[in-house]
Amino acid sequence: MNNNFMSDNFLLKNKKAQDLYHNVAKQLPIIDYHCHLPVKEIADNINFETITKIWLNGDHYKWRAMRTNGIDEKYCTGNASDWEKFLAWAETVSNTLRNPLYHWTHLELKNPFGISDKLLNKDTAKEIYDKCNSLLSQDIFSTRGLLKHFNVETVCTTDDPVDTLEYHKKIKDDGFSVKVLPAWRPDKGMAVENPELFLQWMNKLQEASNINISNFSDYLVALKNRHDYFHANGCRLSDHGLETAYAEDYTASEIEKIFARILKKETLNPTDLLKFKSAMMYEFGLMDFEKGWTQQLHLGALRNNNSRMFRTLGPDTGWDSIGDFEIARPLSKYLDKLDNENKLARTIIYNLNPADNELIATMIGNFQDGTIPGKLQFGSAWWFLDQLDGMEKQINALSNLGLLSRFIGMLTDSRCFLSYSRHEYFRRLLCRILGDDVENGLIPDDDSMLEEMVNNICYYNAKNYFAF
Repeated sequence: MNNNFMSDNFLLKNKKAQDLYHNVAKQLPIIDYHCHLPVKEIADNINFETITKIWLNGDHYKWRAMRTNGIDEKYCTGNASDWEKFLAWAETVSNTLRNPLYHWTHLELKNPFGISDKLLNKDTAKEIYDKCNSLLSQDIFSTRGLLKHFNVETVCTTDDPVDTLEYHKKIKDDGFSVKVLPAWRPDKGMAVENPELFLQWMNKLQEASNINISNFSDYLVALKNRHDYFHANGCRLSDHGLETAYAEDYTASEIEKIFARILKKETLNPTDLLKFKSAMMYEFGLMDFEKGWTQQLHLGALRNNNSRMFRTLGPDTGWDSIGDFEIARPLSKYLDKLDNENKLARTIIYNLNPADNELIATMIGNFQDGTIPGKLQFGSAWWFLDQLDGMEKQINALSNLGLLSRFIGMLTDSRCFLSYSRHEYFRRLLCRILGDDVENGLIPDDDSMLEEMVNNICYYNAKNYFAF
């Protein structure tokens, strides 16, 4: 293997970068304030039977690469054996050079599996498969063991308002040292494009809240009931997966009438759809402010592009892409409406289209109010952008147009327990950028200032920002 690839100084090109990473960033705890880890698996503290089950099940990043490499769907989401799926992935890995999957794959083999002397390919697949599988029964490879191994302090999962949160309760009752907290994801509460599916979800909301919903006012009461319930169970963040912000003008009577039509299973026209979504964004924003929560807005995904495969496999199976929606005007209007009422919660805005990086970096500056450092955050590069180029562009846009020093840093946004290598990836990149700037004379070679910045971005800013 190349002496530089996956070495201890991977990505770290000079001594300053190396010192910042090894002496400061590396040992800091992780606050993973947004992920999609299955909380039941943490509650049950399972050990995975094979590396395939922990590594490939549910990983649409890998599935997209495999499909592009000409791999049949049965080796992605189908009924091929675990070994057959792993071999298909191993055969794909060599073709992912310059894709972040190549880095992530080998970072994860190195830590926690200790495999740093071999590259994964079709020739090494069986040896690596057997080695990884032989380790998986150990305590360190249980779901809770992995969280402790990666020095995770807090995990915020992604949870539907109708969720019982029974598994979060079990984890807390067990006295597990890592905080595993719910995060409120009410996307289905504004997804009225399909009234029948919405009403199916609303029936679950009625059951969870024990509130009969016959009008829009009842609907809000039921949602607030669940918001209260989440708060009582440790939730301090909401999360919204949106194409863009919604900020159409509407009146209360209009929303009541629109909701009445929804109850009758009537299809809404585009204007009414936008008005209802705008009303819900506003109401969710108010709920978060009143509880002192942080709202997260994930903007810009064009989802479920392949209708044939969506019908076959459902959502979140690798058929999404970057969208090019209007962002600035509706986002500004939404934030301004809440700010005008002094009810704008702490807000993290994640951008999926790199063309909008500077847009978001300047937008957050419009609504900083001096109450806390970095009240509005330009969230870390996510999904298609959480790779070296995407992360560096996000860091540079924030540096140029805001305060990188107040950034709350990285998250996994993943369903895989091995994805904490992404924090290592981010931290190495951050230290490389700062080390390069020192070497190029762009920032002072001041250890105390640089170490404080790295400490804060990697851990302390998030620690102080969230009300856990």
